Amino acid sequence: MLIKMEDLPAEVLGVRASGEVNKEDMDSVLLPGLDDLVKRTGEIRYLLVLETGVQNFTLAAWWKDMVAGLRHFTSWHRIAVVSDQTAVEWFTDVFQLVVPGKSKGFSPDELEQAKKWIIEA
Repeated sequence: MLIKMEDLPAEVLGVRASGEVNKEDMDSVLLPGLDDLVKRTGEIRYLLVLETGVQNFTLAAWWKDMVAGLRHFTSWHRIAVVSDQTAVEWFTDVFQLVVPGKSKGFSPDELEQAKKWIIEA
């Protein structure tokens, strides 16, 4: 399930992922959120809080995630991923080598730091 975070500035899309994440979650939360953010600001500042394992994303959800990434490829400004999975943090740090903008992984106890980082320059 994806739930939009409401405690962030308007220029940031924050999403919490828990349990199983499927195509419907992507269609109802992530994709409209990204489309709206790009329309309003021209860039994407995205905070993902993973409270579930990446193995709980269905294949259709991964496909939608890839499509969203490509559709807004030039709009990515900052991506912060909060997870207790070390591999996810590492992948997020390396991800900035293949997309415009910056990406950074954070551990769950660094959520407030991630929120601050996502709104920086």
